[in-house]
Amino acid sequence: MIATDILMAEHRIIESVLDVLEEGAQALDSGTDVPAEFFLGAAEFIRGYADDYHHRKEEGILFKAMARHGFPEDQGPVGMMLMEHEEARAFTRELHDGAVRLKAGDAQAKAAIARNALAYVGLLRHHIEKEDHILYMMAEHAIPPNEQDEMAADFERVERDEFDATAQERFKALAADLRRRMRA
Repeated sequence: MIATDILMAEHRIIESVLDVLEEGAQALDSGTDVPAEFFLGAAEFIRGYADDYHHRKEEGILFKAMARHGFPEDQGPVGMMLMEHEEARAFTRELHDGAVRLKAGDAQAKAAIARNALAYVGLLRHHIEKEDHILYMMAEHAIPPNEQDEMAADFERVERDEFDATAQERFKALAADLRRRMRA
């Protein structure tokens, strides 16, 4: 499997959480009670899987390889993706902070949770679309096949050395739990 296929498979898991996060935010925004724990779990998934597990591979391996082949990290498509990663982190911080406030009894936090969750969902859907259909194709054309094989091996090394052996399964289970909680 080439490196970008691995990243696209991870996008499908992220999208499954985006779907239920959007449901939860819309429900909260329309006056339905959604437990703060749901949004805390969503923020945990985003931070742990989307940002740390997935973006670590993109930022630390794929984008570096693209930079070596003419795509600077401070501008152009890679620069845009990095900027969007930072924007997503800001929405996630606000989502988490709002959920903490809601859990502590601050009903005013509901609007901030809904606003930041929906902003995150919108950003990430467009971001993933651009990566899957534009950026990754650019990478596949620019990076020689032997380096693509090295990137896939580097992804495995990151998973093995920087996360415990159950990380991928734990994140998938958290995503399934979030879907179950929203649909219950």
